Order: sequence, then C-alpha cells, then structure tokens
Amino acid sequence: MSTATGVAVITGGASGIGAACARRFAAQGLAVAILDVTHETGETLAAELRGQGARSRFYPCDVADAGVVQSCADTISADLGEPTVLVTSAALIPNTESVLDMDLSAHDRMWRVNYHGTVHACRSFGVRMRAQGHGNIVTIGSINSLHPLPLPAYNPGKAAIARLTQILAQELGPHGVRVNSVAPTYVMTPALQARIDGGQRDLAQMMSVHALAALPVPDDVANAVAFLCSEQASLITGVLLPVDAGWNSGVSYRTYAGGVPATSRP
Repeated sequence: MSTATGVAVITGGASGIGAACARRFAAQGLAVAILDVTHETGETLAAELRGQGARSRFYPCDVADAGVVQSCADTISADLGEPTVLVTSAALIPNTESVLDMDLSAHDRMWRVNYHGTVHACRSFGVRMRAQGHGNIVTIGSINSLHPLPLPAYNPGKAAIARLTQILAQELGPHGVRVNSVAPTYVMTPALQARIDGGQRDLAQMMSVHALAALPVPDDVANAVAFLCSEQASLITGVLLPVDAGWNSGVSYRTYAGGVPATSRP
C-alpha cells in the first residue's frame, strides 16, 4: 500500500463503480468513507478494506436528503478527517421508457438521487475542500451526458451533471479544488449482466457501435477517477473524460447511412 494521505468520500460506494473507487483509493493509502443506502454491502466493504490495513467506515446515506448528506459530512470529518477526494457515484439506473408514458414519481425520484444527490454531496464536501484550499471532486457522468438516449429522466440528469461539473470547476478552481467527470459507457457490472440476462439490454446492440471489443468493468472507471485526482492531472479541471471503449465516436461513425468501410471484428 502506498503512503498517500487524505480522505476519500464515495457516494454510492457499496457496489459497482463506487466500490471499485473505494478499493482504488484505499490501495493508495487514503482513508475511505463509503456512503450508501445498502447497509450490509457497505459494512462488508468497509470491513474488507480495514482488513487490508485501510481506515474505512460505512455511513448510511440517502443522497437525495440534503440534511442527511450534511450530517454525514460533519461526522466523517470528525471520524476520519477533512475530505480530500469526493466521488459522486450514487445513482439509480432505469429501463427504457418514453417521456409521454413514463412514471412521473419514478422520474422525480431519479432526479432527486442522481442530480440533486450530486449537488448535495458537492456542496457539503466541496465547502470543506474550499476552506482547506485543496481537493478533488469527480462526478460520475455517462455516455448519456453526450447523446440522447431513450431514458427521459436518467439521460437529461447525466447531461445536467456534466454542466454542473463545469460550473463547479470554475467556482472551486480559484480555491485549489479541481472538479472533473468521467463518462462511462455500459459498464459490465452484476446489475448490467442481470439486465442482459433478463432481456432488458441487448448486448449485441450495445457492442455494435463500440470501437473496442469489450466493455469496461468498474475497475477501468476507478482507474480514470484516480488519474483525475492525481498529480499527473494537476492542471486538468472541468473535463468530461469518456471511459467508453470508443462508443462516442462509434455512435455516429458506425451508423452512417453510406455504410462503414470495415465492420467485421478480428
């Protein structure tokens, strides 16, 4: 384990990308605060990291509740120290639906968790970083931040997070705090595999516009997050970094009406 110091706060940290980020920062030597609504998996991960020599604690937190997020920020600072890294990974992921037929209560809940939850975390932990004069925030965006997809709550929410990231980069940059975002394509998590197995995602269709022949796994996203928080990225702020196996370039290239010169994979 490296000798890096600091406190990494991961919302949605009990599973998926969030858990991968928690493990990545713990391996670097940072204390890790895992925030999530799933108690058992969060406690299990925190115990796993402690078993590897990291300082880590789990904090039950529904990021949709600004008061709960603020209470967590106060408690974490007392327990582990002031935050130096924030990763906003907490999110709900929907299935395809239309604007005219969607469930409005589910739409509102998704905005409260995905967008407002990101705002709540950035405010509560960002103000502490501003006071310290240093820190890194990485929001979890998506390919949904870049193009329209038939997810009428999730898609605009991820676009909003991209713009929020740019605004925060300007607000916090003068105080030594960098704010960036990553934009994963479909990430091969157990949840995605379950959707594929259940017929809610078409793997062949997903792969058809990617340049590379594999989807990222959570560790691939965590590596990008760690880079954006590193000294190697010390002059990078306000960016949206795709971790997308070439999806962003392929979504237009591979659907060109005139045909694609090379479509077969080796």
